[in-house]
Amino acid sequence: MTTNTNDANASILSDSFLLGGDLPVRRVGYGTMRLADGPGDPAGPEARIWTAPADRAAAVRLLRTAADAGVTLFDTADAYALGAGEELLAEALAPYGDGVAVATKVGVVRPSPTEWVPLGHPAYLRQQAELSLRRLRTERIDLLYLHRLDGNVPVAEQVGALRQLQEEGKARHIGLSEVTVAQLTEAESVAPVAAVQNLYNLAARDHEAVLEHTAGRGTAFVPFFPITMGGHAGPGGPVAEVAREVGATPSQTALAWLLHRAPHVLPIPGTSSEHHLRENLGALDVRLTDGQFARLSAASAS
Repeated sequence: MTTNTNDANASILSDSFLLGGDLPVRRVGYGTMRLADGPGDPAGPEARIWTAPADRAAAVRLLRTAADAGVTLFDTADAYALGAGEELLAEALAPYGDGVAVATKVGVVRPSPTEWVPLGHPAYLRQQAELSLRRLRTERIDLLYLHRLDGNVPVAEQVGALRQLQEEGKARHIGLSEVTVAQLTEAESVAPVAAVQNLYNLAARDHEAVLEHTAGRGTAFVPFFPITMGGHAGPGGPVAEVAREVGATPSQTALAWLLHRAPHVLPIPGTSSEHHLRENLGALDVRLTDGQFARLSAASAS
């Protein structure tokens, strides 16, 4: 893990980031995936994300509350509830003002509630982006991700399809999700990559190399499932201990660890609760010392 200089520490304390070098966003965004499915459906990594929310009005209110509370980066995907996630975001926030940046993803098909199948044919990717534009009620997507790479299609063709959409003015910036350094490097030879969205949190750090690769390139590293913390986050564990020291909740402390990790890290926690939404945003005000950061890093890695 890299050692922060004084200048880097000053940057880490900033609560904003220039996405793609020209789009300012706050460093704690909002992931909309949890605004799908009804009561009793599995949560977390087992969530099906198959149907629109049972209480649509409440979901719309929550999205508007998030924007009012200062969230600027909203993350969704065409695969979330078969497009209903994008429609919900548009219902709540369109037309989008300068203070809202929308990220969505294409490249996964959903033949059933339990299947997520990568499909990277360039024509399909372009079609899905067109559908996303309609559902989101916008002429340009701020950040268009390739949801997953399709091993059956050359990376250059998949990223090239997004590059074409960018050249047509339909995508402002391009992102990738769940990629390795080798895949990212190959993609970067085709088009500029503004963001990488990988699974990463205190207890899941398999993508350290990707985080390091994106550092200094102006590429955002966007952790999903950022608050999944494992057993060390229980009562009496290191996360709870540091949380008490800084006067924060364990969830805020886990997010603060991510924010301290590097200035280009932009977690996108999701929730269906206004209380948890405001709690998550409160992580921007939590400051860890280098010693506290090191203790959390060591404890969660053991």
